[in-house]
Amino acid sequence: MKKCFVSWLFGMVALTSAGFAADGQWQALPETAPAPADNPTTEAKVTLGKMLYFDTRFSSTGTISCFSCHNVMEGGDDHRPTSIGVHGQVGGRNAPTVWNAAFNSAQFWDGRAASLEEQAKGPPTNPIEMGMKDLDATISRIQKIPGYQPYFEAAFGKGDVVTMDNAAKAIAAYERTLITPNSPYDRYVRGDKTAMTEQQVRGLETFAKVGCTACHSGPAFNGSANMPAGQGFFMKFPTFPGSKYDAQYKLMEDTGRHVVTQKDTDKYLWRVQTLRNLTYTAPYFHNGSAKSLDEAVRVMGKTQLNKDLSDSEIKDIVAFLGALDGEFPQQIMPRLPPTPGDLLTEN
Repeated sequence: MKKCFVSWLFGMVALTSAGFAADGQWQALPETAPAPADNPTTEAKVTLGKMLYFDTRFSSTGTISCFSCHNVMEGGDDHRPTSIGVHGQVGGRNAPTVWNAAFNSAQFWDGRAASLEEQAKGPPTNPIEMGMKDLDATISRIQKIPGYQPYFEAAFGKGDVVTMDNAAKAIAAYERTLITPNSPYDRYVRGDKTAMTEQQVRGLETFAKVGCTACHSGPAFNGSANMPAGQGFFMKFPTFPGSKYDAQYKLMEDTGRHVVTQKDTDKYLWRVQTLRNLTYTAPYFHNGSAKSLDEAVRVMGKTQLNKDLSDSEIKDIVAFLGALDGEFPQQIMPRLPPTPGDLLTEN
């Protein structure tokens, strides 16, 4: 595996005289996200999914929604090192951004969900996040709200359609609209050579030269373009343990994918994250331990590439990362159906 990684690394960083990778790695973000054959994106599904995304009645306390940790009015996260769930409980990991999640190689930091549909079923029954007993109890809440029935029927047809599977499909359909194309970088690689500043172009070339593209490639800069849908793209973090940053940023306390699989070979493996819109998503890393992009780039250079990046290299790379901020589609808060009085007595 190590030999494969090294050969791939050197292949990825080979540059042409124009500053682009020989394998055509510089790709603009598509303006629409791919959808699975069993869940094509429709306007009715998106409408319903947006309602469910904002609905706190998916949680045991009626206080937590998807939006609580993934704020689509800003960076798609919550700006906490780790998120807060029901009863003020604090989770163990930083909330990943929901923007461009449709392009992830898998979902969650440890890749335990292969799709957005599968991911949507996770938080409701997590005892720290939404705290519902099980998925049946979760969808029962929605079934007891009469105003939801017509929205489910518009999305999925008549009949017994208020199901957890359909709720997850609707939420996933909405999340597939949360993409941010047309960043300065996107315009640049499409041919507008004035779209990025001189420093950002220099940062792009530095980004490739030092080896960042070994992991952060493809249109979302998360390596997903290299993997079949649903098969997570993972990398060791730290790849080069032993630096002062291990203790400073508590990098060895959470074993990542290993927590899910219990395989020793999966220790410290993490799904490679997107680099888009990073200026909106501080703090950084799975535990939110890095407060600034400069700090994160310096740590990544040492722990992932075993390189002590210079201040000028870091500044140029950070400038380039700023060129990955795209255009956010306008978000209008949905109107949710009213809560029946007997629902208020449930725990």
